[in-house]
Amino acid sequence: MSTYAIVGAGLAGAKAAQTLREEGFTGEIVLIGAEQERPYERPPLSKGYLQGATEVAKVYVHEPGWYAEHDVRLLLGVAATAVDPVAHEVHLANGRRQPYDKLLLTTGATPRPLPVEGADLEGVHYLRTLADSQALRAAFAHQGNVVVIGGGWIGLETAAAARQAGCAVTIVQPGPTPLYRTFGPEVGEIFAALHRRHGVDVLLGVSVARLEGTGHVRTVVTSDGRSLPADDVVVGIGVAPNHELARSAGLEVADGIVVDASLRTSHPDIYAAGDVAEAMNPLLGRRVRVEHWANALNGGPAAARAMLGQDVVYDRVPYFFTDQFELGMEFSGDIAGHDRVVYRGSAESLEFIAFWLREDRVLAGMNVNVWDMTGDIQALVRAGQRGAAVDPARLADPGVPLGDLLPS
Repeated sequence: MSTYAIVGAGLAGAKAAQTLREEGFTGEIVLIGAEQERPYERPPLSKGYLQGATEVAKVYVHEPGWYAEHDVRLLLGVAATAVDPVAHEVHLANGRRQPYDKLLLTTGATPRPLPVEGADLEGVHYLRTLADSQALRAAFAHQGNVVVIGGGWIGLETAAAARQAGCAVTIVQPGPTPLYRTFGPEVGEIFAALHRRHGVDVLLGVSVARLEGTGHVRTVVTSDGRSLPADDVVVGIGVAPNHELARSAGLEVADGIVVDASLRTSHPDIYAAGDVAEAMNPLLGRRVRVEHWANALNGGPAAARAMLGQDVVYDRVPYFFTDQFELGMEFSGDIAGHDRVVYRGSAESLEFIAFWLREDRVLAGMNVNVWDMTGDIQALVRAGQRGAAVDPARLADPGVPLGDLLPS
């Protein structure tokens, strides 16, 4: 009987195990995770669960009995320490070795630590795990002074949750706007204005010099000399892929674990998916590493099918979403190389679609409080990546259905 092992018991790993069974695999499936929790989804940790709107039971991928019912062996609370591709074994922290015929690495990513004095004080938080989110919920309940370091997705979503909990919130962002590298200055400023309207102090072009306090953080000192009172600090300055197992096993590694369009690594029996995988995307024509929920949701099943010998080409349009205050947003595509941004609707009213274009080809689209548009936006992105141009004036006209802009 064949054994398929999955290292990384998050969304990608759990959905891969589910897909293996759905596709008829009857061999042994072993799902290995360093956390004690069964697989759960991460978006609620910075959104609904952190805000108190989502029950903890809703964050899990499957019901508790699903794994036993589908003969998936869960090894939780035990980290994988090494992979031996020659012996086809995963070495575990408890001293045991797990043999495999095929292996999937869904090891995710780890928050980047804040590299300043005082970063080890109590009250300095990172957000990656369910336990992290629970600690932040407890901290925000005190309605104290919260300083958020970083204006990316984690920073903005935790800032919104803290403000809605009644905290005094300051965001410290080195770039000229939040989400500057993601969206550029125009759209980034929309998010800055949103947070300011809700009473968040957004400091731009400023970094953190050090944290001060005796045991517990009390002050954040910025690069321009300001001292910000802080009962709690949230650090959201990006993540690093957990590719150490792959690197030590001799697999090809760059920004993440390098995989082809079928999510296969440089070893024929090892695959990778989710945050850790730097995958060749034929649609974009280059390798990309995508750190968002949809990539885990779809990448795990794609890798599972490839492990079963199916013809898999993982060429999905990158997608993510956010909810902050009254703003709900979905984004599809990749803005790299864009030369203009076209708006359909009013950005000021927070009901619009923004499109990033290069030579009148749609590279990406973001719908804000305008729903049921993702399918058409992704179709425009696919057409744009294949060379089809659109009329920017018609693209900006809400009276023209997006479907009418697709090439016939």
